[in-house]
Amino acid sequence: MERKIKTYGGYFESFMDTLTEQAQHKIQYGLDLLKTQDRVPVKFVSLIRDGIYELKTEYGGNIYRVFFIFDDGQIVVLFNGFQKKTQKTPKGEIEKALTIKQEYYADKQSQNR
Repeated sequence: MERKIKTYGGYFESFMDTLTEQAQHKIQYGLDLLKTQDRVPVKFVSLIRDGIYELKTEYGGNIYRVFFIFDDGQIVVLFNGFQKKTQKTPKGEIEKALTIKQEYYADKQSQNR
């Protein structure tokens, strides 16, 4: 199985630009798992809410999260990412991901007309 991974809105790219090359490679490893594995371990992926998942990455004592959705069962659309500094995922980051998801589906719907 090979899922297609795409990004939306430049949020993911902006996040990756803030990271060291080593942290980027570690996140890429998680993305490769998403692409190729039918079932990705809970260590790497968890459902947040409303169809939004987070890709979990740890590197150099830092914790990184990238929000994504599955679209049409295959395509993984990457949204915002952030460095996690607290035990719980910040509500503001979840709200941002939900807003981006709404924008994504609105854009997709307008393109299909």
